[in-house]
Amino acid sequence: MPHAITPRRIAASLAEYWSPRVIGAVDDSYVKVAKLLGEFGWHAHVDEDELFLVLSGHLRIELEAGAVDLAEGDVFIVPKGTRHNPVARAECHVMLFERKTTLHTGDVVNERTRSIADQLRPITQQPGD
Repeated sequence: MPHAITPRRIAASLAEYWSPRVIGAVDDSYVKVAKLLGEFGWHAHVDEDELFLVLSGHLRIELEAGAVDLAEGDVFIVPKGTRHNPVARAECHVMLFERKTTLHTGDVVNERTRSIADQLRPITQQPGD
């Protein structure tokens, strides 16, 4: 039976920081949620844009041309090829829209890199969560 999901609650329930999880797909893009804390690191997605929607908290996205500060409910799209560094000084929950081909850490591979298979692991949301 179809049911609604609550991205904000799913993001809050995640155990790991900087480890996005897929909660749905829209055509050739994934809808993901993540729990963030600290500094992610500079990277770029050469061929894909990346949309950030802040579900709770605050997120700063550093860009070579300056920085963008996002509060709850704010959206920012990082254009393809743009080097950026997301920073959450306190815990922040986000929803991301990315093409299915987007590599989590873009042109950088490090300890935060998560495969698409890892991001697709099932997430269970209990009724009423």
